[in-house]
Amino acid sequence: MKRNVFIFHGTEGSPQGNWLPWLKRKLKEKDCNVYVPKFPTPEGESLEAWLKVIEDYKQKINEKTILVGHSKGELFLLRLLERLKNPVHASFLVAAPIGVKPILFYKEDAKFSDGFELDWDKIKSNSSKFTVYHSDNDPYVCLDNGKELSKKLNIKLKFIPKAGHINEESGFTEFKDLLKDIELFL
Repeated sequence: MKRNVFIFHGTEGSPQGNWLPWLKRKLKEKDCNVYVPKFPTPEGESLEAWLKVIEDYKQKINEKTILVGHSKGELFLLRLLERLKNPVHASFLVAAPIGVKPILFYKEDAKFSDGFELDWDKIKSNSSKFTVYHSDNDPYVCLDNGKELSKKLNIKLKFIPKAGHINEESGFTEFKDLLKDIELFL
């Protein structure tokens, strides 16, 4: 069975932004089914609206699925894991806002995530493996978010120095470390 991979963009993002198209192409070359849903953002952005989008893909999320989230897409990934009935294969979290200030759009992210109250036990039970990436000069989400997320998930942080928000703005139209780590699970 082919591996399903979902890639979730963040606020004001799209399936065509940052390193997402590159990663999609590389994973398709590895015979994966790759889905990059388009979420409403910034207009109409809410957890409920994003969950409604993912409903169309519900049957494709299973124990062989890999999830990848960037920025608010990572926050959505965590919220999705809270709701799944069965675990996924692996989750990759990039530049994660989980409530540690400073976060540039703290109020907006807090609304999206119900005040950053997350069910960590449920999240951990719904993914067999986690990998967290963060940088020390992210202008939107401070490094302590990545550190705290790694601590909550009981894993080591994959620290990328001077990588900004790990997006196109900071030079990431490709993300080779992420691809290499995903390949370990294919």
